[in-house]
Amino acid sequence: MTIRDIPALNASLNGLATILISIGFILIKNGRIQAHRRVMTSAMVVSALFLVGYLTYHYQTQGRPTKFGGSGAIRTVYFTILWTHIPLAALVAYIVPRTFLLAITGQFERHKAWAKWTFPIWYYVSVTGVLVYFFLYQWWPAK
Repeated sequence: MTIRDIPALNASLNGLATILISIGFILIKNGRIQAHRRVMTSAMVVSALFLVGYLTYHYQTQGRPTKFGGSGAIRTVYFTILWTHIPLAALVAYIVPRTFLLAITGQFERHKAWAKWTFPIWYYVSVTGVLVYFFLYQWWPAK
């Protein structure tokens, strides 16, 4: 594995997190609390692995941004996604562990109240993370 492989690995981890949090949502809606717990714990681990990969990649590339190769309207679409993704991703780094902590400590009503916000934000960040990868590395790479 080289540094160039990390973005694809990170996108895969984000995609897996999206699948896991989707399954976790369905499980809790169906009252399957133990299964929900296991799946959401897996989602958090996958997201933590993503964060390690993300930080490693940016450390190794000395923080140099990856240039977007698209132009015109698609450039506006890309930057709109990116500019919403970045601050929400920073927020996820706080609200996901906080929501988990509430569940782990048995504060289930507070956990549920936080999860109503955490789920859609985490879901959005996971999906847009995969989209950012495709925009940058597959669909419109810089030449």
